[in-house]
Amino acid sequence: MAETKREIERKYEATGDAELPDLGRVPGVASVADDGVMDLDAVYYDTPDLRLAADGLTLRRRTGGSDAGWHVKFPVAVGIRDEIRAPLSDTLPDALAGLLRSRVRDAEVVPAVHLHSSRDVRRLLAADGTLLAELSVDTVHAERLPDGGEASWTEIEVELADGTDDETILDAIGKRLKKAGIAPSTSPSKLARALEETGAAPRPRPTPGKPGTAGAAVLAYVCEQAAAIVALDPAVRRDLPDAVHQLRVACRRMRSAFKTYRKVLDRHVTDPVGDELKWLAGELGVARDQEVLDARLRARVADLPPALTLGPVEARLRRRDAALARNARHQALAALDSARYLTLLDTLDALLADPPLRKAARRDARPVLARAVRKDHARLGRRIEHALSLSPGHERDLALHEARKAAKRARYAADAARPTLGKPAKRLSKRIKAVQSLLGEHQDSVVARAALREFGIMAHGVGESAFTWGLLYGREEAAADAAERELPGLWARAAAPKLTAALTP
Repeated sequence: MAETKREIERKYEATGDAELPDLGRVPGVASVADDGVMDLDAVYYDTPDLRLAADGLTLRRRTGGSDAGWHVKFPVAVGIRDEIRAPLSDTLPDALAGLLRSRVRDAEVVPAVHLHSSRDVRRLLAADGTLLAELSVDTVHAERLPDGGEASWTEIEVELADGTDDETILDAIGKRLKKAGIAPSTSPSKLARALEETGAAPRPRPTPGKPGTAGAAVLAYVCEQAAAIVALDPAVRRDLPDAVHQLRVACRRMRSAFKTYRKVLDRHVTDPVGDELKWLAGELGVARDQEVLDARLRARVADLPPALTLGPVEARLRRRDAALARNARHQALAALDSARYLTLLDTLDALLADPPLRKAARRDARPVLARAVRKDHARLGRRIEHALSLSPGHERDLALHEARKAAKRARYAADAARPTLGKPAKRLSKRIKAVQSLLGEHQDSVVARAALREFGIMAHGVGESAFTWGLLYGREEAAADAAERELPGLWARAAAPKLTAALTP
């Protein structure tokens, strides 16, 4: 069974002419306990081309100390990493292998660096004996595998106590170390330093396209979404909040970019990739749609006075939510474990390594991107006008849903152009986002009404009161009507001619 630990730490250079200061004088520290010296032995694993190290991840098998076992570390922010641990075994546990699948894929994971550390640990305690932080002086010897390049150094590592995220004590310790002439380390991890000092650091990925061209601008955005898909894969597997939604958004953004910028990237190459992105988003969508519906229905029920909640309303919601959530998560993980998904990731790598650039890709980015954004904006306008011309009902609901999808595409087009077009693209994106959100509220109401109707039929069929379900249905109808009344004014703000005129170079 794997467990997760949030690691908040700071690293410092330990040089021969600087002595460790009196840590008992750090504000908030009442005493310092010396735990003595322990020996740690770790082998770090990676693909032969160092894919994990290139993304700032570490995979190690460590013996010695209190946390012997397999460890995978994911960067969260500067100085913050999530460490997922599994018990010591001869081979990489499946629970950790899955978390690395989007990076490793079918490649072999092999020993990359052998690290031996002699660790001198001091625990910094509060007056009541509570652990505040641990400071360790690590004397490290690294050996690059398999060629045998070696390096040695000494570093100081200060780690916040488990269960807290208040870095005040780390700031105070840092000030004491600075006064003692001890500087922060320039390496984010021991592995990164070992690879750098043995001349084996992973090479930075090249930026595709000629700078300043439409091709470079669009490919930079596509690269960003491809990296997000790979990075969010383990977050989905770990069931982190909003991970499914964010991975879905990355798929949609890339697919949208392929459609918007067809003058830049050859659609004969990108259309099949877009189809696969649609498949992946669809597999993930079951989980995400269930999350949204669950939250909406629970909130609606919570808003009702107890006197209007008749029958086992909350119990029915819980039973349905639990069953659907299990199935949705199973479907999402099955997609991420499929050969089809790995093929998609490999295809994206191949596309970025040899992008299918068209003639427009060589032109200056500003006019090409501005023209594409204006085109998607106009397309959104036509969808909204068509929807509003229809009478309220099913056909209008469908048309508004299509308008919502057009709003996403127009917004994503503006977002992709922001590095090139600047504030005008940002302002347009903000206005379109408001329209998209309102249309999303309308569509959520449509989906909620369908679910509420099912609940009402079910309740009636078993002799329960269907009153509450009907009441909630009526409230959802009112919410949809309010959104439809608000839409013309909100679209008028997003359709202001000056917004799109400002995109012109």
